[in-house]
Amino acid sequence: MNRLSTSWGAYDLTRFPEDPRDQLRAWSAADAYLLRHLAGEEGAAAVDLAGTGTVAVVGDRWGALTTALAGHARVPVQITDSFLAQRATRANLARAGHVPDAAHLLTTRDTPPPRVDVLLVRVPKSLALLEDQLHRLAPAVHAGTVVVGTGMVTEIHTSTLELFERIIGPTRTSLARQKARLVFSTPDPACAPGPSPWPVSYALPADSGAGAGLTVVNHAGIFCADRLDIGTRFFLKHLPRARGGAHVVDLGCGNGVLGTAASVADPDATVTFIDESFQAVASAEATFRANAAADATAHFVAGDALTAVPRGTVDLVLNNPPFHSHQATTDTTARRMFSGARAALRPGGELWVIGNRHLGYHVQLRKLFGNAEVVASDPKFVLLRAVKNGG
Repeated sequence: MNRLSTSWGAYDLTRFPEDPRDQLRAWSAADAYLLRHLAGEEGAAAVDLAGTGTVAVVGDRWGALTTALAGHARVPVQITDSFLAQRATRANLARAGHVPDAAHLLTTRDTPPPRVDVLLVRVPKSLALLEDQLHRLAPAVHAGTVVVGTGMVTEIHTSTLELFERIIGPTRTSLARQKARLVFSTPDPACAPGPSPWPVSYALPADSGAGAGLTVVNHAGIFCADRLDIGTRFFLKHLPRARGGAHVVDLGCGNGVLGTAASVADPDATVTFIDESFQAVASAEATFRANAAADATAHFVAGDALTAVPRGTVDLVLNNPPFHSHQATTDTTARRMFSGARAALRPGGELWVIGNRHLGYHVQLRKLFGNAEVVASDPKFVLLRAVKNGG
């Protein structure tokens, strides 16, 4: 837990799931800079949050902005792509003493507010996700809307500013403070950006192993949105065939191509697609519907690893774990996925994991499962198989 001090008060904030070993903060200098600006501490007049209409907060990573604003704006609306960020926001709001309805929490797949009077944007890592969200919110912005973005200087590029300029209106940036910067955009009614270009789709080439010929659908923000990433391509060339009627989990599913390929290979399998990204789950469902048999069974879950899956009910877990949390490199997510997989698997069930060789996942798997076999490898990737023995 770490404390964010503002002119409105101090807030003890945590990420989700809470992990005492995790030293990463639940807020950044970019969040603090934006809050100082809104309070009138950066040389400009304070923004009238209480007297205005709808305040929308896009991309609030762990709820720091929403928690700080909850007592000063009229029920701020948070819009996030992250299930974990949404859970962290609820916990941080409660810790700050706010009632459950002190903020309205939406996902990037929900319909945005029809009118937005203050639009605050925590610039995401994905330029595509920023583009999609600005397109979705542009109809709600009017000439009097205050639009302010924030991010670390390493996250705000010329292309970032060009998106604000093209979709919202004239855009400028602030001076840098503690390696953070603000983005000011003035809504221009003459802007006519049109609909979002997302989602996009493409067909996998013949050299894609079990995925050859599949149609992939990607909503904005999904890793390698316009092509198959090389790790998944390698995995598809060695994809295990599930036993008839097996329960397969595509964990950290992204666009769902692994689970979809498993379903196409065995239409009797039940496939559960899980990701903490709402955009990813929507992509996985679209990919599955575009390829799977009409009577194939699948479930789509936005959640925290395998916590929503009953113990001992899964035969096969396919996993390409992320090793970044925003800008930080960490194995926290992978460790949580591996331990969740062991709990969810039936005795004899298997976890198949693809990862960069240098990550050393075999060490963690051997500690957890007592075994880890190299199925295939190349100079960059290694595909591992761990079997749950006993209960």
